Amino acid sequence: MPEKISAEALDALLKGKSRFALIDVREPGEYNSSHIPGASLIPRRQLEFQMRDSVPGMSIPIVVCDDDGRRADLAAGTIEGMGYERVSVLDGGINRWVTLNYPTEWGVNVPSKDFGERVEVENHVPEIDAVELNDRIARGDELVILDTRTPEEYQRFCIPGGRSVPGGELALRITDITRDLGDGATVIINCAGRTRSIIGTRVLQRMGLANVYGLKNGTAGWVLAGLELETGADRTELPQPSTEGLNAAESYADRLAAEDGVRFLQPEDVQSLMSKRDEEPVYFIDVRTQEEYEGGHIPGFRWFPGGQSVQRADEVAVVKNCPIVFCCDGRARATITASWYRQLGFDEVYVLMGGTTAWLASGRPLAQEGTHSGPVGLAEALSKVKSLRPDEVVAGRFSTIIFVDTSQDFSMAHLTDSRWVPRGWLELQITDIAPNKAAPLLVTCVDGRNAALAGGTVADMGYSDVSVLAGGTAAWLKAGLDVQRGLTGVMTAPTDVLLSGIDRNSADMMNYLRWEEALGTKFSAG
Repeated sequence: MPEKISAEALDALLKGKSRFALIDVREPGEYNSSHIPGASLIPRRQLEFQMRDSVPGMSIPIVVCDDDGRRADLAAGTIEGMGYERVSVLDGGINRWVTLNYPTEWGVNVPSKDFGERVEVENHVPEIDAVELNDRIARGDELVILDTRTPEEYQRFCIPGGRSVPGGELALRITDITRDLGDGATVIINCAGRTRSIIGTRVLQRMGLANVYGLKNGTAGWVLAGLELETGADRTELPQPSTEGLNAAESYADRLAAEDGVRFLQPEDVQSLMSKRDEEPVYFIDVRTQEEYEGGHIPGFRWFPGGQSVQRADEVAVVKNCPIVFCCDGRARATITASWYRQLGFDEVYVLMGGTTAWLASGRPLAQEGTHSGPVGLAEALSKVKSLRPDEVVAGRFSTIIFVDTSQDFSMAHLTDSRWVPRGWLELQITDIAPNKAAPLLVTCVDGRNAALAGGTVADMGYSDVSVLAGGTAAWLKAGLDVQRGLTGVMTAPTDVLLSGIDRNSADMMNYLRWEEALGTKFSAG
């Protein structure tokens, strides 16, 4: 049984320098509304998928929290079942934390967003608003618009004419991107809102480029100005760095390392750190593109592209006060990312000098497979249930069909007459939905994995006839079978999903952007 930790003891941990993880196991929508500063979000339904990467080392102290402690107790049991040795639950949850007048904050990735606003204020990062940019485009001004989000976000929608250059790639590619532009050309950096635009613009500003501006409020600001976004753009190919471009990026990176205190390691140093990872946890982060990572990476290095590493630092480094080693194929991209982490306040930040190139040259192999093959406990869970293909699901056989992924997933497609029972609440709700433990029960989700894990849980609760839909609703739809859509049977408004960017309504977009910008007021002079 996990131990309880008081709010007072947790507050002391947060103010100290020891290594521990504070994990909020609620859903993103709940976390966004209010959470403890310093808590990292890992929804309960994602624990088996994320814990191994998020918390390296079985002996690290872990504090689990939710609203009132019920889900945290269940989540702590799951974490202990993975082999973690020192798991505790915040006594009374965030509800008691607030009652005792300890602070909370709202939003996601708050440390990085707060930092982004500080960077803008302290460095006078130049920006341009959507109306002026649209006027410049209409006039035919010479400019290039670079979208620093992920390629997937970019392809959904982008500023018309923009091209995809993820933030971690900017310094390495900018020399070649701007080679043929005139002296009066303007470079515009955008993201969905503010942070990645500010960080990207600051990269180029500090690099010494002239006529560089961040698009104020990104694609959200563009939409709020009444302008249309482009959808389905495919301008995602990145130029191979020329010798001139590589030299410029490496020279810049070397200057950042000296100014910001980034330290370098050799392959043998990294190998030594890896060999002691269970006793002395370290994060190993590969910041290259996904294609490069999948083409060959250092075993044990997790893929987290540079721009996203900065944007989501609280997801990269869940264990506080833990060393971080970055790598790329040389030193430029890893050093620039490490520089940001030093500016964010991380003490032990390192770069593998020469990256994967040096690792190979030292006689050490690269790997193609991922760090982990799948969620922890999946095979054991499957051994407790029947796994059925869509064609094996007999109509009318199951007295209850439940769907255990998010409300958004449920709304998009679910089997007819399914009930939404989010996995985070499963043990607390299942007996109301399916009171007869002997009756046939079918568990479904999007791809079959969460359903299998949930099926194993209800089997452990005494349900004797549990089946899961192999491949989930994705396989069901592929088989051409009928589904229902919408929140059928859901009687209260879900709080699990957090919409972002232009998926928000206009009022929510405005409130979010105002909140984000207001974070910078404390850094203003006077």
